[in-house]
Amino acid sequence: MILPVIMAGGTGSRLWPLSRELYPKQFLNLGGSHSLLQSTVLRLEGLDHHAPLFVCNEEHRFIVAEQLRLVNSAFSGIILEPTGRNTAPAIALAAFQALNQGHDPLLLVLAADHVIADNHAFHEAVIRALTFAETGKLVTFGIVPMSPETGYGYIKADKNQEHAYPISAFVEKPDKETAQHYLDSGDYYWNSGMFLFRASRYLSELEKHQPDIHRQCEAAMKDTRLTTDFVRINEEAFITCPADSIDYAVMEKTDSAVVVPMDAGWNDIGSWSALWELGVKDEQGNVHQGDIMNVESRNCYVCADAKLVVTIGLDNLVVVDTKDAVLIASKDRVQEVKRVVEQINAKGRVEAKLHREVYRPWGKYDSIDQGLRYQVKRITVKPGEKLSLQMHHHRAEHWVVVSGTARVTQGEKTFLLTEDQSTYIPVGVVHALENPGKLPLEMIEIQSGSYLGEDDIVRFEDRYGRSLMSQPISKTVELA
Repeated sequence: MILPVIMAGGTGSRLWPLSRELYPKQFLNLGGSHSLLQSTVLRLEGLDHHAPLFVCNEEHRFIVAEQLRLVNSAFSGIILEPTGRNTAPAIALAAFQALNQGHDPLLLVLAADHVIADNHAFHEAVIRALTFAETGKLVTFGIVPMSPETGYGYIKADKNQEHAYPISAFVEKPDKETAQHYLDSGDYYWNSGMFLFRASRYLSELEKHQPDIHRQCEAAMKDTRLTTDFVRINEEAFITCPADSIDYAVMEKTDSAVVVPMDAGWNDIGSWSALWELGVKDEQGNVHQGDIMNVESRNCYVCADAKLVVTIGLDNLVVVDTKDAVLIASKDRVQEVKRVVEQINAKGRVEAKLHREVYRPWGKYDSIDQGLRYQVKRITVKPGEKLSLQMHHHRAEHWVVVSGTARVTQGEKTFLLTEDQSTYIPVGVVHALENPGKLPLEMIEIQSGSYLGEDDIVRFEDRYGRSLMSQPISKTVELA
């Protein structure tokens, strides 16, 4: 039986500002009824498979678990990477985990951030690949190219048999002329980054061609800790693991690789222009997401995340508006968004990492306003959830309940607040916030003080296993 392995890492920087490091594109709903991660899970319905196994970044663990809960998806586990080491080590972790669970399944490796329009064709390709994977082949799925695309790597097939072809070469992203040659020859496929092989076969080929990766991943998986839904690996062993892609580490070196063609409306959503290509266009060739008014603009992609956006006389542009950033770019140059993200990071700004609205395991908060010595947040706490028991050295907080019920711990006291009621948390007082009700708790938090950074937090208790007072707290990611 197949064990799907869904790779949910990555930062999706080419879809900034909608995709951020701590809430990247795989968790976004980009026009459908589900996020890309959820769509990847739902795409498996109809295949004979075990509950999927996920590999994701430590910082994304609660987002993955929550998105799976929302679509009632069972899963075999969520392996947490303390740091990204590319796809070869990530898949090795999943293979070792499968073997540690007492079986040697066929691993169907999928990325969590791809679009596949034709699920039936996807299933057919997987079923065709089963025969080859069961005989020890390492199968990759090659996408039947529809155009001379320069944004994808290619696989050259040696077409001397049916259904699956030996691989002659993996080639990097070509220029336009070379891509046209690939398309005309009929021997090339887009490299999808999807695979099917037995767990033990992948590990044996990895050990043969990249023994250092095999050794460090094996060591990392010998010392795992299970916490609720999560598999925590040996951080020290994994951090010293070389970083490499599965293509470079294994597929280009093994003599057991084959490619199975897939024609299923695949797209890796690698840029804003890809979303324009996939979107439903109006009579002027525009794709709109959100509250848009258009006056004589053509061939544009416009996304309004937070407010009304009006375009007048634009042509071939991408406009993306979020609560804290706006992107305006030529559709022909959207691949350069990644450079902008690098510049934002180099300047130490938070817009590459965080949205103004930040999702936490207990709910979310939206930083509505801030200035000298104050900050205002709208906080939403899910039913039954609780923020950590904590205190601050430099700021006081005023809480006003907008709707729902809050159970407040303030020093030695615990009490309830309901709609239109409020309380004050002085500097240095230990406190906690909980939603004991059946409906979301909505409240306004007003912070005031000499320092309002998110590293001014000391945790004493936390049901989500986040950093406590004895551990360092990051200024950007360890939030309430």
